[in-house]
Amino acid sequence: MSWTWLRPLLAWVACAGGAAIGYGLGAWVGHPVWMAAAGVSGVVLMLGTHDAVHAHRFIRWLRGPRTVALGDAPGLWSEVFFRAERKLKALEHDLLQEREQRSQFLSAIEASPNGVLLLDESDQIEWCNRVAAEHFGLDVQRDILQRITNLVRVPAFVAYLQGGTWTEPVVVEGRDAASSLSVLVRRYGQDRKIVLSMDITERQRGEAMRRDFVANVSHEIRTPLTVLAGFIETMENLPLTETERQRVLLLMRQQTDRMHVLVADLLTLAQLEGSPRPSLDRWNRLSPLLQRIEADGCTLSAGRHTLAFPADLPVEVAGVEAEILSAVGNLVNNAVRYTPAGGRIEVSWVDHGAGYAALEVRDNGIGIAREHLPRLTERFYRVDGSRSRETGGTGLGLAIVKHVMQRHGGELEVESEPGKGSCFRLVFPSARVRPTTAVQAVPNTFDDRAITR
Repeated sequence: MSWTWLRPLLAWVACAGGAAIGYGLGAWVGHPVWMAAAGVSGVVLMLGTHDAVHAHRFIRWLRGPRTVALGDAPGLWSEVFFRAERKLKALEHDLLQEREQRSQFLSAIEASPNGVLLLDESDQIEWCNRVAAEHFGLDVQRDILQRITNLVRVPAFVAYLQGGTWTEPVVVEGRDAASSLSVLVRRYGQDRKIVLSMDITERQRGEAMRRDFVANVSHEIRTPLTVLAGFIETMENLPLTETERQRVLLLMRQQTDRMHVLVADLLTLAQLEGSPRPSLDRWNRLSPLLQRIEADGCTLSAGRHTLAFPADLPVEVAGVEAEILSAVGNLVNNAVRYTPAGGRIEVSWVDHGAGYAALEVRDNGIGIAREHLPRLTERFYRVDGSRSRETGGTGLGLAIVKHVMQRHGGELEVESEPGKGSCFRLVFPSARVRPTTAVQAVPNTFDDRAITR
């Protein structure tokens, strides 16, 4: 049962009681004016006490957690209580929405691939995402409210931040000397700053590789063109004997063939990079492929080496026949070129039985120093440039091998030691390897021109 109806009645009773008390005091004094003044004072006193009680109740509600409603009140206090409750509920709702939006905004920034740092007017860290912490070596919790220049002491970054001219980003060194960051600062709010960072290490490496690629291609093509131009000028301006003429034509043919091989390798690389991964339904027997590669290797060796190939390999590999032929042929031809006369080159199949198998090409040639191994598959990278050109290589063979293996879901592994030879291993996933079946393999309709340079 609600007792809210009792509050107005008690208020009137209190007023009447105050008036009666005031009137009694005036009667005791014995003067009518004093009697009226005392009565009015009693009423005012009781009303003031009543308002003070409700005001105290209102303030106590404001200071508290406001988990319960303010309730009813008589007269003007009822309107005050109602308006206050409604206004505070609206403010709390708006505040909750702002907090949710801020949380969603920070979550979105946290998911950004770029680093974001929020600095106050004193360059102290207000907030940073995980990527920025990785870029600058910060701790997301510990370094909050720490001055950024006390934590990141890279001179280029400090000078850029304090310079105040942020129209363009600055490139600074990352946590290690091998990485680079692009940093951009923008001002927002009251002298606050947002610092955006992006790891551009791979982009710079790619740009450097593209520059080297263009420079190398230009150099490789310019050299034979210069030779051809010189020979043409010689034939135009000098009388040559038939023997000299034939010799010049032979050298011109060699340079023309060199350019043809280079262009063919470049086209092969472009085709490999732009083609989808080969399907798993085209199986190729390895024995016929290895027989063709053995014949080419023997021709290139001209009896100067001992070549050992498996006699009959009952294995099939799924993929593009021309690409597999090109990859293995490149390895065998490289082994012939870089193995001194009298050396041995051995091709073998190794079934590891752990989800993969490998075709290995071993030689006991000059070998490769450890520092060169990570870069062997870069285009035009040569351990010994002069020797590579003497042997007729373009510097693209191992790049072709790497791309062929990547397209077939495998990889190229290299083991080598100077003076002890090398082992190049083509590792195929188990899904692309099976024993030779009696069923005829589906013919491969792919253009089977193999580039084995």
